[in-house]
Amino acid sequence: MATYSPAFDVDRSASLIAREALIGEVQRGLLRRPRSLAPWMFYDACGSRLFERITQLPEYYPARIERHILDSFADRIIAAAGTDRSDYIRLLELGAGTAAKTDVLLQAIVRMQGGGHYIPMDISPEALDMARERIASRLPRVCVEPVVANYVTHPPQIESFNGTTLAIYIGSSIGNFSHEEARTILKNLNSQLQVGDALLLGTDMVKDESTLVAAYDDKCGVTAAFNLNLLHRLNRELCADFDTSNFHHLALWNRVESRIEMHLESTRRQCVHIAAAHLDLHFERGETIHTENSYKFTFETIRTLLEDAGFDVEQTWTDASQWYAVTLARIR
Repeated sequence: MATYSPAFDVDRSASLIAREALIGEVQRGLLRRPRSLAPWMFYDACGSRLFERITQLPEYYPARIERHILDSFADRIIAAAGTDRSDYIRLLELGAGTAAKTDVLLQAIVRMQGGGHYIPMDISPEALDMARERIASRLPRVCVEPVVANYVTHPPQIESFNGTTLAIYIGSSIGNFSHEEARTILKNLNSQLQVGDALLLGTDMVKDESTLVAAYDDKCGVTAAFNLNLLHRLNRELCADFDTSNFHHLALWNRVESRIEMHLESTRRQCVHIAAAHLDLHFERGETIHTENSYKFTFETIRTLLEDAGFDVEQTWTDASQWYAVTLARIR
């Protein structure tokens, strides 16, 4: 389910496939109990812009701390990723979004080898267009080849490469998935890489509950708008009639599962029609749609996840408080 496009002209078939995937997820997730929707559905053009705003909020420490780690250790990370200093490294990014933090790693690659090759992969063509423009304006010596793909549901198709591929999955995006789903995503990635290729994984660590909840329920309401935009997207793209004023953003810490949960809670009894999915839904007051999990890790659970997916941990970089970790692992 991938569209390779150096000129980034996303064809009609990719849009149709994306719409079919959206309808399928709505039919699966909203008919079961408890109701749920997949987090990849957040990232239409509006959702991608809202997420960029979230990453700049004072409460949302993961983006700020991860950026500090990358700024501080980019040269060491890239040097450690190569199997040889003369080996050419290309960067492949899962869930690239707008590539807001990737430039620091690409700058290190350019410093080391004079140029670079960057493959941002994401389900949102709008976000990838922004990523391409961002990198092209800042780093003209980097060749950018966006790939529109749902790497969650299908293994990413990666062309062979005479050098080292450094796959990066940052932003703690792996935390959006259950342990089984995360393992499958990384195994699928592993199957497309070669011996000697590497993975750089960003993960948010377990910490106090108040800090965790505030990061997903900011005072300005940006995260609430991001969550509610999922319903706006269904209204726009699937001819649904959600009244978003009848739903409330809810963020909870599930200590047993070691995850933050985001929900959309119905504030009244109501009926919703989703024309494109042929659904008529009845919500009770207090009923929720589970929209996202954000799992938090320990060093032990990071290592277990990577080893189960066929990677060996080589090095980890953290902030002083160990609130966040960036881990380099290698294909066995």
